[in-house]
Amino acid sequence: MLDISMFRNNSDDIRTDHDKRKIPHDNINEVIQLDNEWRKVRYDADILRKEKNTAAREIGEAKKSGNSEAINEVIRKVSNIGSEIEKLVLLADECLSKRDIVRMKVPNLLHPSVPVGEDDQKNTLHSIHGKKIEFNFQAKNHNEMLEENGWVDLARAAKISGSRFYFLKGDLARLEMALQVYCSNFLINREYVLVQPPLMMNKKAYEGVTDLSDFETVMYGIEPDKYYLIATSEHPLTAMRMDEIIEPSELPIKLVGISQCFRREVGAHGLSDRGIWRVHQFTKIEQVIICHPDESWKHHEDLLKNAIDLWDSLELHYRVVNICTGDMGTVASKKYDLEAWLPGAGEYKEVVSCSNCTDYQANRLRMRYRTSDGNSAVHTLNSTAVATSRALVAIIEQYQNKEGKVRIPDVLRSLMNNQQFLEPIQ
Repeated sequence: MLDISMFRNNSDDIRTDHDKRKIPHDNINEVIQLDNEWRKVRYDADILRKEKNTAAREIGEAKKSGNSEAINEVIRKVSNIGSEIEKLVLLADECLSKRDIVRMKVPNLLHPSVPVGEDDQKNTLHSIHGKKIEFNFQAKNHNEMLEENGWVDLARAAKISGSRFYFLKGDLARLEMALQVYCSNFLINREYVLVQPPLMMNKKAYEGVTDLSDFETVMYGIEPDKYYLIATSEHPLTAMRMDEIIEPSELPIKLVGISQCFRREVGAHGLSDRGIWRVHQFTKIEQVIICHPDESWKHHEDLLKNAIDLWDSLELHYRVVNICTGDMGTVASKKYDLEAWLPGAGEYKEVVSCSNCTDYQANRLRMRYRTSDGNSAVHTLNSTAVATSRALVAIIEQYQNKEGKVRIPDVLRSLMNNQQFLEPIQ
């Protein structure tokens, strides 16, 4: 969430940002109102505490002089002060709680370079990578290839788990594991620390990294223990330093997380979302950086470069887009997406999201670094490296040949016994 000083001193900047997003100012106004009420109640409580302290001194002086009448008079005056202070403290806590609940609904301030637009059709092209494949045959979509080669069993997964789950089998399962190893090592070689996080988080930690009012509908809750299955390893890796003061010498903290991810993926989806593209459980390798505020925009470009270099090494065709105001979520200040070309579907689809969240998550998590002038919020950034199921789809569709075989990308062959093609399951 935004630092409260923004509402007190720079509320016009927040209003301008809301205008870009085409959202009303109601929450801004409510935060400011509740903050004023909170400060007024705290001021009133402080005045009463001073009166109580003054009365205590007067009683002490009266006792020294033996003036019992003066003692009784002071006691009569302050007899209700203690209970009044308690009421004001409770009221202050209530105002503070209400203020911060609303404050968490106010989105991050957008970077000036974010394009203005109402939806994803207004995202702007940043760059294009790799050669767009032109087949001399009718390209198949990944669903056809999966069915023909027996690499996925959707029906039996649906029988035991429901729709949008799958059994991954044979060489495609081996290729998925090769992707995990390759992508993890790729980032380890760039001085990222590999972390396997918990797959569940409590509500307090989850509220620190995302807007649950937006995200809770796509998450799985675990009852009766009140946990959430993680939707991405970004969330536990970012929340890992919650409520901590980080020494500046530790920054930047660079992590590569590998985990299963769980999403409900509610709503209607198109034909190209079927198969293993949009599923309830998948594996993702994620980049996370916690850094000094002055360095976050440099690190944002570094994260993007890592993703580009990784996907270039897989020799896949894709484009990078700059996400516009209407397609931006609550938490990020700026976001790039990588969209892979799927020739079987005839469209580009998102495979990587790369975000700078500035101090928005850190303020929620109370995650700060030590300075000579006090403690200040760090900046947090995240980017997909590879969501393996989506990378498999891109490989299947771009590396297919006329005979219906799928060639294995060169950089993955050493992890696949040096074979050239994925073998079907007979």
